[in-house]
Amino acid sequence: MDNPFPLSNDNKRYHTLTYFYQQKFHSKVAKVSLNAGFSCPNLDGTKGYGGCIYCSKSGSGDFAGKQEEPLLVQFEKISAKMKQKWEKAKLIAYFQARSNTYAPVAVLKEKFEPLLAVPEVVGLAIATRPDTISEECLDYLDDLNKRTFLTVELGLQTIHEKTAKLIHRLSTLEEFEKAVASLRKRNISVVVHIINGLPYESKEEMIETVKYLNQLDIQGIKIHMLHILKDTPLANLYEKEHFPVLTKEEYIDIVIQQLEELRPEIVIHRITGDPDPKELIAPRWLLKKFCVLNDIDKEMVKRETYQGKKISP
Repeated sequence: MDNPFPLSNDNKRYHTLTYFYQQKFHSKVAKVSLNAGFSCPNLDGTKGYGGCIYCSKSGSGDFAGKQEEPLLVQFEKISAKMKQKWEKAKLIAYFQARSNTYAPVAVLKEKFEPLLAVPEVVGLAIATRPDTISEECLDYLDDLNKRTFLTVELGLQTIHEKTAKLIHRLSTLEEFEKAVASLRKRNISVVVHIINGLPYESKEEMIETVKYLNQLDIQGIKIHMLHILKDTPLANLYEKEHFPVLTKEEYIDIVIQQLEELRPEIVIHRITGDPDPKELIAPRWLLKKFCVLNDIDKEMVKRETYQGKKISP
């Protein structure tokens, strides 16, 4: 069967990041995950302590560089491994761990500017919370965006207030909407993180989060499956309440229905996760990442569906 989805050069029926980079840079592009040692207002007491209940000690930077090493050293070590696989790849410096705009602009410049001087670096990806982007920070991001390919990744996870309270997010939907609007006013690309399988959320609620995002001016999305990791408040909650965890089949069904609700031009930066096997409690099926990806592809062909199918022309 021919692929009915136009923004693809392989068997994918959704707008992959690989395809997007190939169209933009005409090259393989790899993201180099870094840990710049930032904190978070949900850690240092500004808004709360302990972070979101699912966060590991690395602050979602389990596969980033080592915080104790200088950023350029981290970058060199990780990119050298990538170059063994993709010798001519262009690189994006990905500031992944915790909230990477949560500091004075002078500190942000110390972290970001040296990476821009690396010849192979064609862009920066900055992961952060929507409530840590000041006006001064926006002005600096605006400047960066004029000098490199900049993407700002915002953690939303869910639009549902009851779940936001349960996961201890401590940022509001209004703050998220304001951040998106402010970034897009400056023509900065926005990627949003969501999590499927958050405790006690229904399938319909997970799809509602995507329907909401489809109405916003966002350029990309990262779809995660909830990781229950050791030594986290989420692990304690799971041990205490044994809340339901999505099966692989349930996750695939939800993801496909979410993709059907998304505009085709929205880039799917991630569609499953990479948990650390030593830290993962559940679900263990997440460890077979490529099986999940392949099963999504097969099921989309079986259903004769594709990204954006449910959107009226």
